[in-house]
Amino acid sequence: MENTALVKLISGIMEECEKLIPGYMKNEEDRRIANGNCAICIIDSAGNIYGKMYGTGKVRARESFRVAWTKASQVHLTGFKTGEFEKLAFNNEIDEASYGIERPDYIGWEGGQPLVLADGTILSAGFSGIRGIYDLEIVVRALQIVEKG
Repeated sequence: MENTALVKLISGIMEECEKLIPGYMKNEEDRRIANGNCAICIIDSAGNIYGKMYGTGKVRARESFRVAWTKASQVHLTGFKTGEFEKLAFNNEIDEASYGIERPDYIGWEGGQPLVLADGTILSAGFSGIRGIYDLEIVVRALQIVEKG
C-alpha cells in the first residue's frame, strides 16, 4: 500500500477508535480500568510507529500507551496476537528464542494483534484501556469501518 494511503487508513482507524470508546465506557468493568484514558499503537512493516492517547487523564493515558506499544511491538516481533504467542511459547510449540523476546518481557495480555488489510498489508496493533478482549475488538471494528469507506 502506498505510504500516503497507509497513513490515511491508520489515521482513520485511530479516529474510529475514538468514536467507539464511549460505547465501551458504558460497561462498568471497562470504565474502571482506565476511565476512557485509552491508547492505540500501530506499527507498520517498515517499523514506523503511529499512536494516539484518548481521554483527559494524561498520566493514565500515558500508561495505556506504554502498554499498547508493548503489545504492538511484541506483535511486530512475533507476528502473533499477544496471549497467543505466550501459549505457543509455554507449550514449546514454537522456538521462542528466534523471535528476539525473552519470557520476562512477554506482555501476556490480550490486545495486541496483527491486522491484515484488504490489500494484504500487515500492521501490528496494540490497544489498551479496556478489557483485553475488547482491546482486540475495538481495533477490528475501527478497521472494518475505515475499509468500508
